[in-house]
Amino acid sequence: MARVTVEDCLRRIDNRFSLVHLAAKRVRQLREGAPPHLEVKNKEVVLALREIASGDVYPVSAEEAEIERAAAEERERARIAQAVAEAEAQARAAAALSMDEDDEDDEELEEEDNGDQGQDRG
Repeated sequence: MARVTVEDCLRRIDNRFSLVHLAAKRVRQLREGAPPHLEVKNKEVVLALREIASGDVYPVSAEEAEIERAAAEERERARIAQAVAEAEAQARAAAALSMDEDDEDDEELEEEDNGDQGQDRG
């Protein structure tokens, strides 16, 4: 692949300040395990610049970022609500099982008591 230059990136990003911030953000994402958009054997900084120059990485507006943040929060709330519902269902099932075992124990005790009473009469 040809050498990437700042001018290649500036065709996509309107100023150097924004380019530096976008490249730094993408480098952090790559270092944290984000999948690369291009298959190259360069360091993260060069890869980030190549991705920007190719148009695979681009800045999002504040509105887009807010929409994505709100969607992520909603997904997290739904995940938590589902986990809580599952935990409550498990607790109810465990309580019902415990009550069934207690009922069986009570029945066994009653049978033993009835058997003991019959022996006392005889």
